[in-house]
Amino acid sequence: MRTILLGVIWLCLGLSLDALSLSGRRIETVDGEGTQTTIRGEKLLRRVRRGWMWNQFFLQEEYTGSDYQYIGKLQSDQDHGNGLVKYVLSGEGAGTIFVIDENNGDLHATRRLDREEKAFYILRATVVNKRTGQKLEPETEFTVKLHDINDNEPQFSKELYTGSVPERSLIGTSVIQVTATDADDSMYGNSAKLVYSISQGHPYFSVDPNTGVIRTALGPDDMDREQREHYQVVIEAKDMAGQRGGLTGTTVINITLTDVNDNPPHFTQTIYQFRVPESSKSGTPVGRIQATDRDIGKNAEMYFTIVSGDGMDMFEISTDKDTQEGVITVSKPLDYEKKPSYTVEIQVQNTQVDPRFITAGSKDMATVRIGVEDVDEPPLFDKASYLMEVKEDAEVGVAVGSVSAMDPDGARSMVKYSIDRRTDMDRLFNVHPGNGSVFLLRSLDREETALAQYFSHCLLSSDNPRQSSHVPVFIRLLDINDNAPTFATVYETFVCERTKAGQRIQTVSAVDADEPSTGHKFFFSLAAEGTHRSNFTVRDNGDNTASILTRRASYSRLHQSVYLVPVVITDGDYPMQSSTGTLTVRVCTCDHEGNMELCNPEALSSSPGLSTGALIAILLCAIILLMIVVLFTALKRQRKQEPLIISKEDVRDNVVSYNDEGGGEEDTQAFDIGALRHPDAAAALEDSAKQRRDIIPTDTLLYPPHRRPTPAASGLIMPPVSLASRDNGDVREFINQRVLENDCNPTAPPYDSLATYAYEGAGSVAESLSSLGSASSEAEQDYHYLSDWGPRFRKLADLYGAEDSDFS
Repeated sequence: MRTILLGVIWLCLGLSLDALSLSGRRIETVDGEGTQTTIRGEKLLRRVRRGWMWNQFFLQEEYTGSDYQYIGKLQSDQDHGNGLVKYVLSGEGAGTIFVIDENNGDLHATRRLDREEKAFYILRATVVNKRTGQKLEPETEFTVKLHDINDNEPQFSKELYTGSVPERSLIGTSVIQVTATDADDSMYGNSAKLVYSISQGHPYFSVDPNTGVIRTALGPDDMDREQREHYQVVIEAKDMAGQRGGLTGTTVINITLTDVNDNPPHFTQTIYQFRVPESSKSGTPVGRIQATDRDIGKNAEMYFTIVSGDGMDMFEISTDKDTQEGVITVSKPLDYEKKPSYTVEIQVQNTQVDPRFITAGSKDMATVRIGVEDVDEPPLFDKASYLMEVKEDAEVGVAVGSVSAMDPDGARSMVKYSIDRRTDMDRLFNVHPGNGSVFLLRSLDREETALAQYFSHCLLSSDNPRQSSHVPVFIRLLDINDNAPTFATVYETFVCERTKAGQRIQTVSAVDADEPSTGHKFFFSLAAEGTHRSNFTVRDNGDNTASILTRRASYSRLHQSVYLVPVVITDGDYPMQSSTGTLTVRVCTCDHEGNMELCNPEALSSSPGLSTGALIAILLCAIILLMIVVLFTALKRQRKQEPLIISKEDVRDNVVSYNDEGGGEEDTQAFDIGALRHPDAAAALEDSAKQRRDIIPTDTLLYPPHRRPTPAASGLIMPPVSLASRDNGDVREFINQRVLENDCNPTAPPYDSLATYAYEGAGSVAESLSSLGSASSEAEQDYHYLSDWGPRFRKLADLYGAEDSDFS
């Protein structure tokens, strides 16, 4: 198939241009595929024929006409104009978007197309015979491309941009870049070539026409945040390279100038005045001073300092982080009587300074005058604390020392002294209310009283009793040597019967309640009454200890078991004090190594051991424990019997069944029938021996074959029992007695078999069906009476009523 395009004009135009380029040259056509050219005897040149895209159609988008838009014409070599050829179209949009005239091959578009939605369509065409429907040529594929027109305006990526730039930036400082896109074809014309321009924001900002970068257009002095902080800039993007007729898109940029520290702080006043009471303690606020800074954030943070003035040591200033105010506080105690006013110079500056903007005016100064107000102050002692000393043997009323205080106010009011009794609960001391002398109220003993006494004086002003002050007074009791030394502990000393003279048997030491300033010094010696015919001697070791030595080589425990050794202990202080301590020495039997083996019972009894009270307590605990064990054993032996059937209902209303299979007709051991034969003997035997009721009977039970007992009248179930005529005792009374016993005895133990009792009366039509006695009788049985029991027993009567000859 040949495709004839509407671009014949372009083809003719191209041939014309070739002809113009070859003017003055002779062209000779050799064949249809190429051209052999001879130019005035020069060498041969060959030009390939111009190529042509025959399988493409072009269609302009956004067609607005009322008729179908003509695309082109398809022409087949098989179409001879006789009307037998039919053109068929298939592919994307065939039949809906694109239609073809089946007779002449004209191709049309049925509606307006948008290149931005779909840029090209791929279609297939063929020709068939109208009569036979047979394809005359194979399918040919071609493309319909849409020519773009400038029908889309530029679109920015955001409708609103936000940017920022530091204030006082240099000209040309970049702020932000905006970007716009155009949906038109950038490869076709200038429909998608954009140019940026600024329509609002002059003269502060400018925009690069090609990149969309926004920059500052004014110098540092004109871009001041304190004068104007926010700017709104409108940027346009225009296609067609900005030419007339191009489409335009716009966006808005909000630009904020960020703060830099280009403004120093300034005081709101040059002179500040405050007043503070002289009684204000350290850290008490005096007042606040304010300074302003046109900057914001960290650039507006400031700190205050006291740079000069007579109150530099009396006051301090700090910065409140929340309000950025300077807070003046008291640093030392004030005294109106000494200095009633102070003046200080305060300086303020930023905590963070930008070196670009540091000038001589980066700091500001202000003067602060502080007046001290007079208040009624409590009296003041001349010392912060007092230390006094008194001997423990001082007499009552002796002056220990004195305190002194005065009213610091100008009036100089009289003060009164007193003791805070919470610090002197024993009332050992008192103070004179007028002159402040401290004296003794009670006699003292250093060994009973604490080494130092602490109490406070409450000083009262005569004009204002509510004003008072306290001071601690420490009184140290001076020791005198008024206590004699004694043994440091109770010594238990023994001596072996066989020893040697000069053997050390004990080392003793002493203690003294006194505390001499030079330390303790004790001397030990044997008392005068013990030196005569003494068996032991005392040797002073010179280190406040003494050794007890033997003076004999042997002692007899039987002759004398205990020796008393008087030891004199003397201290080295003035006046000298001494005491006599008695050391008890016991004679004991020792082994060859000197270890004690046996002493006098008196010595043993004095050895450390348990006291009588402790022994009594241990004995009582043992008795109580024994009683608990006995009681527990008794309770354990006492067994609590459980009832046979634990139920709130009567026992006779319960049937206990066992699924034990019996032994058949020859089982004569299931029930104690002998108890029914001899009820009196059975009752006596049960009362005496309490034997089980399920014992094996010893008598042979015989049941007459023709006796018809009455069914049991009792609630208990058992096979009917026929008693012999010789045993027709009062069985019913026996059974009733047993039933009554079982009803009244809920603790009766269970048995392996259900023991039941029944009384058979006379008059039963069916007689007894039991076969218990059949094993002991060989007599013939008459079973003809079974036929009288009705149709239900006819089969049984036929079996037992037949003669033996019937089975032979």
